[in-house]
Amino acid sequence: MQKTWSFLENLFIHSEEVKKELPEQSEKFVHIDKVVKEIMANDTETLNILKFCVQEDIADKLEVVMKDLQVCEKALNDFLDGKRKAFPRFRFVSVTDLLDILSNGNNPNKINKPMSKIFQAIDRLDLKDNPGGGRPQAMGMYSGVGKEFVNFNKSLTLNGKVEVYLTETVDKMKEQLNSLASKSFQTFANYKRDEE
Repeated sequence: MQKTWSFLENLFIHSEEVKKELPEQSEKFVHIDKVVKEIMANDTETLNILKFCVQEDIADKLEVVMKDLQVCEKALNDFLDGKRKAFPRFRFVSVTDLLDILSNGNNPNKINKPMSKIFQAIDRLDLKDNPGGGRPQAMGMYSGVGKEFVNFNKSLTLNGKVEVYLTETVDKMKEQLNSLASKSFQTFANYKRDEE
């Protein structure tokens, strides 16, 4: 119970994204948190495990708390599964990192920190402030290996939720890399033709 509670406390109490997306469970967790802290305070005062365990109703309290924690944990897992379905690359990111990404996702300037966890070999996006105000624009991407930079032929404004603009970023990456590969192939074909 204590392990589950300490994991969920960090999410339901300290994560604004979880509070916003799961308000009912977050409210329920505040009550669970209070009960768990009362049980632990009682344990600290007792200082004798045998006396603590034979207290009236302690087993029932622990069972109720555990059931309530499982309800909150299931809601959190369902929420994260929904995000993973919306953007499958989130399946390769730990729960902690995913919650950090979701918490910071409304601020695209903070998305560069975990970028290498989302995309293999991509270090970060080159972000510029939008001249018209609002959300920043991705101008290109830096590789995580060496010092390679791929410029986007047209900037991409990072609008919407994090899973939406990351999906658009993947499409932009594919489009740009296909364009570069096509140009490289054409250059190579022209070179071979000139050699002949």
